Amino acid sequence: MIRRFGETPILTQRYTVRPGVYAILARDDSLLLTHQAEPQPELQLPGGGVDPGESPIRALHREVMEETGWVISRARRLGAYRRFTFMPEYDLWAEKICTIYLAFPARRLCPPTEDGHTTLWASPEIAAAELENSGDRHFVKTLWRLS
Repeated sequence: MIRRFGETPILTQRYTVRPGVYAILARDDSLLLTHQAEPQPELQLPGGGVDPGESPIRALHREVMEETGWVISRARRLGAYRRFTFMPEYDLWAEKICTIYLAFPARRLCPPTEDGHTTLWASPEIAAAELENSGDRHFVKTLWRLS
């Protein structure tokens, strides 16, 4: 069983399973994060949905590039969690299966190519407090042994 974070599912609501991959990107004493402006401003771990037929690692590299402009290396799976949410940009009620990786930003190739995303560097302590998603905050806290 995969641990659940966030809202309790609505029993009468049908959810579409949506697998996704997200990266904790560590360099020196900082984490590379993304700020998404729409549909509401959020500080996030870079990542997103795995397309049909796409491997999770390929999706991780693609999503990080789109949201940060960085090439990553040495991706290692840390774990997974699920959350139930409404995704207004897709008009979709989703059961998101979120797989978290630790990876390292190797080289910046360009600015983010996905509209509405900007990158920023933050300490693990700030990320653990400010990331929008409680599952993401849990993985950062666990990795850095923060309370």
